[in-house]
Amino acid sequence: MTTVDRFREAMRELPLVAILRGLKPEEAPVIGDVLVEAGFRLIEVPLNSPQPLDSIAALRRRFPGAVVGAGTVLTAAEVRDVASAGGELVVAPNFDREVVEETVRLGMASLPGIMTPTEAFAALKTGAHGLKLFPAELVSPAVVKALLAVLPKGTPLIPVGGIGADNLDAWRVAGAAGFGLGSSLYKPGDDAATVRAKAAAIVSAWRK
Repeated sequence: MTTVDRFREAMRELPLVAILRGLKPEEAPVIGDVLVEAGFRLIEVPLNSPQPLDSIAALRRRFPGAVVGAGTVLTAAEVRDVASAGGELVVAPNFDREVVEETVRLGMASLPGIMTPTEAFAALKTGAHGLKLFPAELVSPAVVKALLAVLPKGTPLIPVGGIGADNLDAWRVAGAAGFGLGSSLYKPGDDAATVRAKAAAIVSAWRK
């Protein structure tokens, strides 16, 4: 099974991406344990976290069944760095052609950030495997519905930004394929018990 196949399988099982911005490598095992126990299979460590490549490598070793990668990936060189650390998922806040092309070339799953139809179609044409609608705080669920009306059928559109257990339902009804969860799931300094409670609430809201 290819990395992209595993990404798609994880999206079918629980299409929620855990965004662990600020995670430290020494925290990765215990926070990862809590998330995987809750059902998460998609884990992202943004590159503006402390020693992100070390955290990615640690998570990949501990959770071979999860799809682990990086967020805030801005250059093709950073894509290669993530691949060297064992990462399988490349998430960006923007659409950069070189980033998507390098991700695809290396056999990793690509989730570039988009806001407009122009960006969305350009990203898909370049080979993106899904689209991160970011920042979702700037738009509404109606935008998801409008974009999906013109995008190729089955395009995974994943809102990120300001999404939590209390508001994901409206986005899901509009057609969102899943969500990226940041501070509503993990904030720097959160202990395992705090993350466990947040994860349980989010997963429950999704499966409700």
